[in-house]
Amino acid sequence: MPTMITPTATFAENLQQLPGIDGVARIDLVDAAGTVVASIENQPGKKGSVAVYQHLGSAFGKLDAAAAEHGLAVFAEHTADARQRPGAHPNVDRLLEIAAGGAALEIRIVPVNG
Repeated sequence: MPTMITPTATFAENLQQLPGIDGVARIDLVDAAGTVVASIENQPGKKGSVAVYQHLGSAFGKLDAAAAEHGLAVFAEHTADARQRPGAHPNVDRLLEIAAGGAALEIRIVPVNG
């Protein structure tokens, strides 16, 4: 199983530690019933989230409270901003919700041409 990164104080530095996402079309988040509840497309403005969620999927196997806490550390300054401005960072908001006891989700990495 891939190892977790050690988050630094800045999101930009953390992104440099994560594997590339060139082969990823999107990340689907799936609930216990098998329903896709969210998708994060690999497109400008979302690439950092795709990289973080891909990392969480490979390091934890699912998006549970432990994975969410790690993801919040990786998002660094964006986590603080999300706490101040709910809705501004929906992919961080999701981690805050799960870390606070929300239901775990499956992380499906959808490859390009997949």
